[in-house]
Amino acid sequence: MQIETIPIDAISPDPANARKHGRRNIDAIKSSLRRFGQQKPIVVDTAGTVRAGNGTLEAARALGWTHIQIVRSDLPAMELTAYAITDNRTAELAQWDTEILAKLAGDGELGDVGFEQDELKLLAGLEREKDADEADAISATFEVVIECRDEAQQKELFERLRGEGFTCRLFTL
Repeated sequence: MQIETIPIDAISPDPANARKHGRRNIDAIKSSLRRFGQQKPIVVDTAGTVRAGNGTLEAARALGWTHIQIVRSDLPAMELTAYAITDNRTAELAQWDTEILAKLAGDGELGDVGFEQDELKLLAGLEREKDADEADAISATFEVVIECRDEAQQKELFERLRGEGFTCRLFTL
């Protein structure tokens, strides 16, 4: 694998990328790029289309970067598509060790790592503290019911939604 540094305008995002990057995700990637620089290259095909790292490309452009590091893959087009999906999916399937994460997040030197304080509390199993105004407020609750194919899918979806800041409850029928 050979890493190249090229002009950022020499590559283009994958128009068929199945992974969408919301504002919060792009902001987190931008924060990471500002703090750490680019620590892994973007994967592009021989035509210069990004196959893995579309979010990194978008964030780098938003930061005004003129150059970016890439690796070129010569896998056939369908294999690169399969790789891109697999690359994103394997990250989703990973789970946090909440005890270790809570301990690490409690270290004041760690700084911003992409979690809101409420998210860290939820991951650590701590109840979010409510202030007096919030406790007395009348609020509407909106609920969505999602049917999962099995317990593993339910767990993955539950963790992902909690990680995005949603309040979740599990029910089995």
